[in-house]
Amino acid sequence: MTMIEWIAAALGLVNIILVARRSLWNYPFAIAMVTLYFFVFLDAKLYSDALLQIFFLVINLYGWWNWVHSRKTDDGGIAVERLSAMARVLWLAGTALAAVAWGSMMARFTDAAAPFADATIAGMSVAAQILQSQRKVESWILWVVVDALATGLFWSRGLIATSILYALFFVIALWGLMAWRRTMERAPA
Repeated sequence: MTMIEWIAAALGLVNIILVARRSLWNYPFAIAMVTLYFFVFLDAKLYSDALLQIFFLVINLYGWWNWVHSRKTDDGGIAVERLSAMARVLWLAGTALAAVAWGSMMARFTDAAAPFADATIAGMSVAAQILQSQRKVESWILWVVVDALATGLFWSRGLIATSILYALFFVIALWGLMAWRRTMERAPA
């Protein structure tokens, strides 16, 4: 599976750079990446992450549709926005609850290698991907945390290419957060 993992990692790198640039072209790369990563994670017995790829396929199709129909900025990128304070609290609480519940199920009913770490990464990734599809700046904060946690988990499971990819994702997520914030500051009220 090493070659599939490296191809998926390369597709992921292109995808995340295009997302940070607010380009619609990120979606074909995302769809190809998540398809390959389903098999990579299944083979590594990271079942939460494998199942997450199915969700990512669906949410990427939604995101592509949403971004196509969204307002564009003067630079041709997609316009972005913030969550309200209450929405932030609700997303955080819901994400934490989902991660604990999913981790408990994985620990009890599967031979998952790291059920709670995997579930936390999966839960936060779901929230981040939905928020990103909705063009919310807060998605990048979640991606920064996900990427930091995932780098260590994937390294511990011997997924070296994926671990390196997530270390790069961490850096790109910081860049994406700053870029999306700058876009919001330049946007007319």
